[in-house]
Amino acid sequence: MAPSTELPPFRAGLFQLDPFALLGTRCTACGEAGFPARSFCAGCRADGDAIVPATFAERGEVVSFTVVRQAPAGVEVPYVLARVLVDEGPRVMAQIVGAASTEVEIGDRVRVVPAVFPSADGSDRAGFAFQIEQEENA
Repeated sequence: MAPSTELPPFRAGLFQLDPFALLGTRCTACGEAGFPARSFCAGCRADGDAIVPATFAERGEVVSFTVVRQAPAGVEVPYVLARVLVDEGPRVMAQIVGAASTEVEIGDRVRVVPAVFPSADGSDRAGFAFQIEQEENA
Protein backbone atom coordinates (compact mmCIF):
# COMPACT_ATOMS: atom_id res chain seq x y z
CA MET A 1 0.00 0.00 0.00
CA ALA A 2 1.40 3.39 -0.98
CA PRO A 3 1.35 6.11 1.68
CA SER A 4 -0.93 9.09 1.35
CA THR A 5 0.21 12.63 1.97
CA GLU A 6 -1.83 12.54 5.19
CA LEU A 7 0.31 9.89 6.88
CA PRO A 8 3.20 11.14 8.98
CA PRO A 9 6.60 9.80 7.90
CA PHE A 10 8.35 7.32 10.17
CA ARG A 11 11.24 9.81 10.14
CA ALA A 12 11.12 13.34 8.75
CA GLY A 13 13.51 14.35 5.99
CA LEU A 14 14.21 10.94 4.44
CA PHE A 15 11.95 11.21 1.40
CA GLN A 16 9.40 13.29 -0.42
CA LEU A 17 6.13 11.86 -1.72
CA ASP A 18 5.35 13.89 -4.85
CA PRO A 19 7.35 13.12 -6.86
CA PHE A 20 8.65 10.25 -4.73
CA ALA A 21 12.40 10.57 -4.08
CA LEU A 22 14.94 9.90 -1.36
CA LEU A 23 16.42 13.04 0.21
CA GLY A 24 20.01 13.47 1.29
CA THR A 25 23.02 15.66 0.73
CA ARG A 26 25.93 15.93 -1.67
CA CYS A 27 29.36 17.42 -1.03
CA THR A 28 30.35 20.00 -3.64
CA ALA A 29 34.02 19.61 -2.64
CA CYS A 30 34.38 15.89 -3.39
CA GLY A 31 31.00 14.72 -4.74
CA GLU A 32 30.24 12.30 -1.88
CA ALA A 33 26.53 11.53 -1.48
CA GLY A 34 25.03 11.25 1.98
CA PHE A 35 21.88 9.51 3.16
CA PRO A 36 20.26 10.47 5.40
CA ALA A 37 21.10 14.16 5.03
CA ARG A 38 24.28 15.13 6.83
CA SER A 39 25.80 18.41 7.99
CA PHE A 40 29.32 17.33 6.98
CA CYS A 41 30.91 15.10 4.33
CA ALA A 42 31.86 11.59 5.41
CA GLY A 43 34.38 11.48 2.55
CA CYS A 44 36.43 14.67 2.92
CA ARG A 45 35.00 16.16 6.15
CA ALA A 46 33.88 19.37 4.42
CA ASP A 47 30.93 21.18 6.00
CA GLY A 48 28.96 24.39 5.73
CA ASP A 49 28.27 25.64 2.18
CA ALA A 50 30.00 22.57 0.68
CA ILE A 51 27.04 20.39 1.76
CA VAL A 52 23.94 20.87 -0.42
CA PRO A 53 20.54 19.14 -0.47
CA ALA A 54 20.17 16.31 -3.01
CA THR A 55 17.47 13.98 -4.28
CA PHE A 56 18.40 10.49 -5.33
CA ALA A 57 17.16 8.28 -8.14
CA GLU A 58 14.77 5.53 -7.47
CA ARG A 59 17.10 2.76 -8.65
CA GLY A 60 20.04 0.90 -7.20
CA GLU A 61 21.69 -2.47 -6.64
CA VAL A 62 21.53 -4.87 -3.68
CA VAL A 63 25.03 -5.09 -2.17
CA SER A 64 24.11 -7.11 0.94
CA PHE A 65 21.02 -8.37 2.71
CA THR A 66 19.75 -10.44 5.59
CA VAL A 67 16.56 -12.39 6.14
CA VAL A 68 14.81 -11.31 9.34
CA ARG A 69 13.00 -14.23 10.98
CA GLN A 70 12.17 -12.75 14.39
CA ALA A 71 10.45 -9.40 14.81
CA PRO A 72 8.18 -7.58 17.24
CA ALA A 73 4.56 -8.67 17.50
CA GLY A 74 2.51 -7.60 14.50
CA VAL A 75 5.44 -7.60 12.04
CA GLU A 76 5.17 -10.33 9.43
CA VAL A 77 8.27 -12.52 9.03
CA PRO A 78 10.35 -13.51 7.24
CA TYR A 79 11.29 -10.30 5.47
CA VAL A 80 14.43 -9.11 3.72
CA LEU A 81 16.43 -6.12 4.94
CA ALA A 82 18.88 -4.99 2.26
CA ARG A 83 21.74 -2.55 1.85
CA VAL A 84 21.34 -0.91 -1.56
CA LEU A 85 23.87 1.17 -3.46
CA VAL A 86 21.68 3.85 -5.03
CA ASP A 87 22.80 4.84 -8.53
CA GLU A 88 23.84 8.34 -7.36
CA GLY A 89 26.14 6.95 -4.70
CA PRO A 90 24.64 6.65 -1.22
CA ARG A 91 24.08 3.30 0.44
CA VAL A 92 20.58 2.95 1.84
CA MET A 93 19.17 0.23 4.09
CA ALA A 94 15.52 -0.74 3.70
CA GLN A 95 13.17 -3.66 3.40
CA ILE A 96 12.70 -5.51 0.09
CA VAL A 97 8.99 -5.89 -0.70
CA GLY A 98 7.16 -7.96 -3.30
CA ALA A 99 9.64 -10.86 -3.33
CA ALA A 100 10.10 -13.98 -1.25
CA SER A 101 13.22 -14.09 0.89
CA THR A 102 14.58 -16.87 -1.34
CA GLU A 103 14.28 -14.68 -4.46
CA VAL A 104 16.64 -11.88 -3.38
CA GLU A 105 20.26 -11.98 -4.56
CA ILE A 106 23.27 -9.71 -4.31
CA GLY A 107 23.44 -7.73 -7.55
CA ASP A 108 19.66 -7.52 -8.01
CA ARG A 109 18.51 -4.24 -9.51
CA VAL A 110 15.89 -2.57 -7.32
CA ARG A 111 13.81 0.58 -7.26
CA VAL A 112 12.63 2.54 -4.24
CA VAL A 113 8.88 2.55 -3.65
CA PRO A 114 6.64 4.27 -1.12
CA ALA A 115 5.46 1.99 1.68
CA VAL A 116 3.31 2.04 4.79
CA PHE A 117 4.61 0.66 8.08
CA PRO A 118 2.83 0.22 11.41
CA SER A 119 4.29 2.07 14.39
CA ALA A 120 4.45 0.90 17.99
CA ASP A 121 1.36 2.95 18.90
CA GLY A 122 -0.71 1.14 16.25
CA SER A 123 -0.87 4.00 13.76
CA ASP A 124 0.49 3.77 10.21
CA ARG A 125 3.55 5.72 9.08
CA ALA A 126 4.75 6.61 5.59
CA GLY A 127 8.09 5.15 4.60
CA PHE A 128 9.94 3.54 1.74
CA ALA A 129 11.13 0.11 0.68
CA PHE A 130 12.86 -1.42 -2.32
CA GLN A 131 11.31 -3.66 -4.93
CA ILE A 132 13.23 -5.94 -7.30
CA GLU A 133 13.01 -4.75 -10.90
CA GLN A 134 11.71 -7.36 -13.28
CA GLU A 135 13.90 -8.07 -16.28
CA GLU A 136 12.22 -7.31 -19.56
CA ASN A 137 12.19 -10.30 -21.90
CA ALA A 138 12.99 -9.35 -25.46
